[in-house]
Amino acid sequence: MAESDELPDAPAVAREVFTGEAWPRAQEFAEMLAGPGVVRGLLGPREIPRIWDRHLLNCAVVAEAVPEGAHLVDIGSGAGLPGVVLAIVRPDVQVTLLEPLLRRTTFLEECVQELKLDNVEVLRARAEELAGRRTFDVASARAVAPLDRLLSWSMPLLREGGQLLAMKGERAAEELEAARQQLQAYGVQTAELVTVGRGKVDPPATLVRVVAGRSPARRAQATRRRRKR
Repeated sequence: MAESDELPDAPAVAREVFTGEAWPRAQEFAEMLAGPGVVRGLLGPREIPRIWDRHLLNCAVVAEAVPEGAHLVDIGSGAGLPGVVLAIVRPDVQVTLLEPLLRRTTFLEECVQELKLDNVEVLRARAEELAGRRTFDVASARAVAPLDRLLSWSMPLLREGGQLLAMKGERAAEELEAARQQLQAYGVQTAELVTVGRGKVDPPATLVRVVAGRSPARRAQATRRRRKR
């Protein structure tokens, strides 16, 4: 039996997650994903029936782990998941959508304009190109790369004490264990699994949260300064 290509009605819990001005914006973003997002190949047509449950709500609950007033960079933002959703549900957070592909940044810019998201900027660049130029409080990522590779992109962008929130599924614990060597090399403060969205999404979303320590470059600078004294 073929799946419907029509956007389903939002589940009741969506009204609890997207409140106030976030509600009409979430509805409009869902329509953009199901329309232009699918037409341009940013989202597969089979995802249309799952836009609310698998995508919008699953991304929105990540906001539970984002500190108030943070500046967040969404690495490999793609169709704006989770970056645009976080900007919708958390207007107190400044969001930078970081995406290297033109067709995706074009879509993201259209979303920002249509949804009137004053707390969002779109940058067409790779994370490596931004390292050393910008620092952020939080880095988010969803289905971008394995954790070990994601660390190499995110850690240089985070201030000391900033955190990576990587959306991971069933393999979250496995990826965390596999990245132990990289975590040690980056001198992170903590690395753990965090569950968000209990009672809102089923199953709850699993995040790998990594709190950045002092970057290798800064540690080297501090060492050189001590040697000079």
